[in-house]
Amino acid sequence: MTVLTATMIFGLLVVIGLLVIRFSGKAPDLPDVITLPDGETAVAFTQGADWYAIVTQANQILIFDRTTGALRQTVEIE
Repeated sequence: MTVLTATMIFGLLVVIGLLVIRFSGKAPDLPDVITLPDGETAVAFTQGADWYAIVTQANQILIFDRTTGALRQTVEIE
């Protein structure tokens, strides 16, 4: 019984330690301003290393360059 208790306590400490290590890193930089085409409303946001994307209510994914803020690509969702 004590071995099981010790194992569970050790496992809990490992999980807590991994969460602290994972979330103690620097938060990703978000763009200060995102300019969408006229009439578009954002419903979701995601990002990669050198890009970020906005999903709009018109079922489009707008992919922007992180450095310049220029629109790279538009993907239509059917």
